[in-house]
Amino acid sequence: MRELTGAELDLSGLIKKSETVMWGNACAEPLTLTEALVEQRKNLDNVNVFMASAFSNTFSPEHAEDLTFISTGGVGTAGVLTKIGACDVIPCHVSQVAGYIEMGKIPCDVVFVQVSPPNERGEYSLGVTSDFIYTAVKKARIVIAEINSQTPRTICSQPLTADDIDYCIYSDRPVVEMQPAPVTEIDRKISAFCQPFIPEKATLQVGIGGVPEALMADLSSHRGLGIHSGMISDSVVDLVKSGAVTNEHKEIDPGITITGALIGTKKLYDFADNNPDLRMVPASVTHDIRVLSQLSNFVSMNSALEVDITGQVNAEGIGAKYFGSVGGQVDYVRAAGLSPGGVSLIALRSSAKGGAVSKIVSQLSGPVTTPRSDVGIIVTEFGAADLRGLPLSRRVKAMISIAPPEHREKLEREAYDLLKLRA
Repeated sequence: MRELTGAELDLSGLIKKSETVMWGNACAEPLTLTEALVEQRKNLDNVNVFMASAFSNTFSPEHAEDLTFISTGGVGTAGVLTKIGACDVIPCHVSQVAGYIEMGKIPCDVVFVQVSPPNERGEYSLGVTSDFIYTAVKKARIVIAEINSQTPRTICSQPLTADDIDYCIYSDRPVVEMQPAPVTEIDRKISAFCQPFIPEKATLQVGIGGVPEALMADLSSHRGLGIHSGMISDSVVDLVKSGAVTNEHKEIDPGITITGALIGTKKLYDFADNNPDLRMVPASVTHDIRVLSQLSNFVSMNSALEVDITGQVNAEGIGAKYFGSVGGQVDYVRAAGLSPGGVSLIALRSSAKGGAVSKIVSQLSGPVTTPRSDVGIIVTEFGAADLRGLPLSRRVKAMISIAPPEHREKLEREAYDLLKLRA
């Protein structure tokens, strides 16, 4: 491992023509390295950038003149780029990303990693993400590490050593943060309709947004909950401190909160630092249906852009605009369906644009992310539609019952015309 100063970091001498650079998901972006990539982009030759979700302000649309962006979705920074056509999207499940990297389907030539200073065994913690990055490190031609003293030293199932790193720089700067989403009255109503489906001792998977924030706050009186989730936010800290999360009833990793990404603020990072009750693991653990289905009472909570009246879910985009992702939704929905006592919840506001547009629709205006054959329960502020085992005619009735009241008559007409079913 060769140590470099900022002045010595010449990426044009490290990244070859047409190579692909990638780094960790979400808040794991090594800012000193990515800022150097932006600053030096004019000296690079047709370089590709692979980012999953990202929440910094490092990249802007004008950078697409020199860098080619690729992502697995339109979340955060990638969303800004996808909306203007500056970022191409690979529609795939989170569980597939590491395999695609290993196969070479997603190129991985140069990897940036943000790690903590080494522990007494010489191990570098991957900090706030562990999903596909270890696979990328093993596959890459060159690995450049930013050893950031403010990166939490999380317990990783796959830490790095000096042998994994070719070049390193040192930094002391705050890790990228994601503030909790504000919770509205509608979010609280949706959360209330989710509550009956979440038993004591359940193991939870949750995402980010107002509804998950409301739900996690509402679960503080539960007991014996566990966490096995692709990501966690600050709300998990509160659930642990309230006594709701103990992880004691999980069949896998009892007593341990399992996650692949920390998406939150310093509150979460401080909680995770050297915490023996929290473990960062790759997507092969957080998203593999063969692992997840072994957990009893596994409750999956995800969101959608729109859902049609038969239960098909679109979580990716509207028309030509791609600003969501496949993510881990299908992985988790299917796993929850196989879990003894498990259930998948897809929660969304019933309308958009001040109520003018219903998000419960007769026909999707974007791709089918989760097929209706996998869907469990759809929840809006008007109720919960349990679609498990329902024939199409009853699905239509259930879905229209949770649509905005002012749109229901139109949906009933469209249901009859499209499906020849009396809604």
